[in-house]
Amino acid sequence: MATIEECRAALEKLSENMRGAEGDVRAATELDRSVSCHITDLDVTFAGRMADGGIDVRETLTGPPPRKAEIRLAMTGDDLVALVDGELHFAKAWGSGRVKLEAGLRDLFRLRKLL
Repeated sequence: MATIEECRAALEKLSENMRGAEGDVRAATELDRSVSCHITDLDVTFAGRMADGGIDVRETLTGPPPRKAEIRLAMTGDDLVALVDGELHFAKAWGSGRVKLEAGLRDLFRLRKLL
């Protein structure tokens, strides 16, 4: 099972990858939205902001997110690490229910470019 530190490192790596993206993927990363990522097996939520092409994690909270972020993710720590390392395909994980993504319809259409 991935640790809190490994999950935070995975989110930092994801943010770096997003900032290095180009083309349509880069355009999808340029949202300015609140974001939360609930790690279900650790019962921890990383909350912050997607802005300037990356993710800035501002809080690590115990339990599910106390307030509804504009973009919400939920998954196990191992799945987060596997996604960022390229070992798990996001669309397949999302389609099978391993990863949950909730956002407004307009944001979902922009975020699909990241898939």
